[in-house]
Amino acid sequence: MPVPQFQDITLPLLRLAADGQTYSLAGARDRLADTFGLTESEREELLPSGRQARFANRVAWAKVYLEQAGLVTSPARGKFVIAPRGLDVLKDPPDRISIKFLERFPEFATFRARGQRAAPTTSVDAASAEETETPEETLEAAYQQIRGGLAAQLLERVKAAPPRFFEQLVVELLLKMGYGSARKGAGEAIGKAGDEGIDGIINEDRLGLDRVYLQAKRWDGTVGRPEIQRFVGALHGKRARKGVFITTSSFSPEAISFVETIDPRVVLIDGEQLAEFMIDFDIGVTEERSYQLKRIDSDFFDA
Repeated sequence: MPVPQFQDITLPLLRLAADGQTYSLAGARDRLADTFGLTESEREELLPSGRQARFANRVAWAKVYLEQAGLVTSPARGKFVIAPRGLDVLKDPPDRISIKFLERFPEFATFRARGQRAAPTTSVDAASAEETETPEETLEAAYQQIRGGLAAQLLERVKAAPPRFFEQLVVELLLKMGYGSARKGAGEAIGKAGDEGIDGIINEDRLGLDRVYLQAKRWDGTVGRPEIQRFVGALHGKRARKGVFITTSSFSPEAISFVETIDPRVVLIDGEQLAEFMIDFDIGVTEERSYQLKRIDSDFFDA
């Protein structure tokens, strides 16, 4: 089953605390995962940022929302216990404790109003997302949408650039990714007539004893196995052990299967991966603005 939405977690979380015992968030998370019958992979599924498990994030926000509505209280860090108001709700519980349900409590309405002041013109789609996603999920979804648009624009600009520009770009990218010695001239674009299928070289040490050879194809069509075989032939001619084939398009399944079983080692980077790497390593992009997400420093208050 998919990981339950955080508003499907709030009522089970409140019912878990109905015995009046103090629960840890971690302990409640494990109990709820068992209740929902989540598999190990579902429990460990990460948010797009890769920094937190999706289920853990949703349980944490379910607890925050219940606390802001006065249904549970936190006697200590990472702990919670049901409040009298929470017991009253369980006497005649709704089918699910949604944001709309929680807004009947003044404290929660005030909490929500503080968070919405910066975005008073919430769209219908955004409002709908708030009913199913935690704030982190909404933020990450927006970020991924912006990033996807940027990647598409980057790839179009690269395709429109001259071949020589593309060859220099891939050399710069590999250097930014940490390949090559930390000195001037560690990478070179050499693509020209008679280049024998080699468009660039990265020297991984000062003496050039260990090299990575590059092939850069600014194509629209799919790169097939024959093109990769010609590149491998060029690598053999250089007695090379490492090669990177980068294209603005994609690779056929046969090309991908071929490089998995050969020596030298060849890495394939398609257009989508190229754009992602360019964003990650600041090639052809510049920072427009940044946002810092902050949390309570519990150590400060517990000192």
